Formats: sequence, structure tokens, C-alpha cells
Amino acid sequence: MTKGRLEAFSDGVIAIIITIMVLELKVPHGGDLQALRPLLPTLATYAMSFVFVGIYWNNHHHLLHATTRISGGVLWANLHLLFWLSLTPFVTGWMGENHFEPLPVAIYGVDLLLSAIAYFILVRAIVAAEGPHSRVAAAVGNDFKGKISGVLYLVAIPLAFVWCGLALGIYLLVSLIWLVPDRRMERSAVAAPSPTSRA
Repeated sequence: MTKGRLEAFSDGVIAIIITIMVLELKVPHGGDLQALRPLLPTLATYAMSFVFVGIYWNNHHHLLHATTRISGGVLWANLHLLFWLSLTPFVTGWMGENHFEPLPVAIYGVDLLLSAIAYFILVRAIVAAEGPHSRVAAAVGNDFKGKISGVLYLVAIPLAFVWCGLALGIYLLVSLIWLVPDRRMERSAVAAPSPTSRA
């Protein structure tokens, strides 16, 4: 499989994930602002999940743009990431429908954590395919943002059973950390040669 096919497939799956999330939004019964009030938790969870999925799409795009080799391990690591991202509509809907109850908030965090781990595995698979002195390896460096994100999720998940608001705040903090793609990855993407990928 070429890099282009992998990116196109991933883009398609992510687009479907976002579509499923928006289809979960119910049309309010009424034409005034009061009719929107019961939907606010669902709208809030949709907005938060849209940002998270968008961050993954953005960083995934930059990562693959800087990549020149696609191995079998990269293919499986990418599918692993897409699996956890594909659960986002389910955990989003559960959390919104139950108005941020502790268990749905914690399970939402578990999905975020496992998505982050899957992205870390994908990056490592690409570095293994590209080599330790590749542009991708140099751009990733010690992956401080990835490591601190995992730690924050591990703190937030059990915290959801004590203080849901703070757990959600930590989830949002992680999104702010990742909102702007790593400039080193952007520079590597610009400097990357034309793809000569192999399956």
C-alpha cells in the first residue's frame, strides 16, 4: 500500500467518525432557546470530541506527510489508532446522554488514553520503518507532549469518580497542548521528499 492510499483511507474513516457524531445530535422540539437547554450536554460533548478528532486528523496528516516508507507494522498501527478513534462517537454519546455522570466521563477518558497510546505506537512504527536518523525521528524527538498527555489522562480517569468537572478540564487541557501541531513535524513535512513508499 502506498502512503497516499493509507492517508486517503484514514481520512475517510475520520470523516465517517465525525459524521456519526453529528448524526447523534437530536433536533430540538421547539423554536426557542429553551428548547436547546436539554441538548447542551450533548452539544458540549460533540464540540469537545470534534476538537479531539480534528487534532488527531491534523497531526496524522503532518506525520504521514513527513513519512516516506509504509511497512506492514505501520499499516496495523494505523488501524489500531482508527479502532480507538472509531469508538469516539459511542463514548461521546454516552457521556452527553448521561449529563457527565462519573462512569461515562471516565470511559471517555479511557478511550482518549487508548487513542493516545495508539498514536504513540503509530509514530514508533513509522520511526522503525524510516530509521532512527530519519526526518520523522528527528521531528518526534523525545515526544514530551505525548508522554505528558498520557500522564494527564491517567490522572483524570480516576478523578472522574471524585470530581467530573476537573477531569473534563484535564481532557480539555490535553487538547490545548495538541491544538497546534508540532512545528518540527511541519518543517519535516515540508522538507520530506516525494513518496517512494512500499507495502
